[in-house]
Amino acid sequence: MWTCPVCNQEFSHKSQAHTCSGNTARAEILRGKSEHTLSLFEHFVNEYQQIGEVNIQAGKGLISLAARKRIVYVSRLGKNFMDVVFRFKEAYTNNLCFNKINQIADRGDFFHHLRIYFKEDINDEVRVYMKKAYENGR
Repeated sequence: MWTCPVCNQEFSHKSQAHTCSGNTARAEILRGKSEHTLSLFEHFVNEYQQIGEVNIQAGKGLISLAARKRIVYVSRLGKNFMDVVFRFKEAYTNNLCFNKINQIADRGDFFHHLRIYFKEDINDEVRVYMKKAYENGR
């Protein structure tokens, strides 16, 4: 494990390339968001903490949750929703939760996009993928 001396994020590899959270604080990203959206974010984090220990890291305009490695990205906090992105080695196309899946050309990984409007949107199907992402990040 390596810890960045600037932002104190932990990484698997020494001097791993990243965006330091020292540049953008989590509070700055969350500032001005609606009460509804903030409650969605809090609920999402709490759901992940039921799976296992996660660290919240802020970067340029996004927040990520990490186990040993980053496992999911909160890419957008809208007025009444939040967008999250899971990164997997394969495309999970047989589901009802992801609204978009795209492949990252240089790595072959797949981004799975999920939009959450209500706390109930984090259902059993979503929890399966949350657990998969957590296991991949350990």
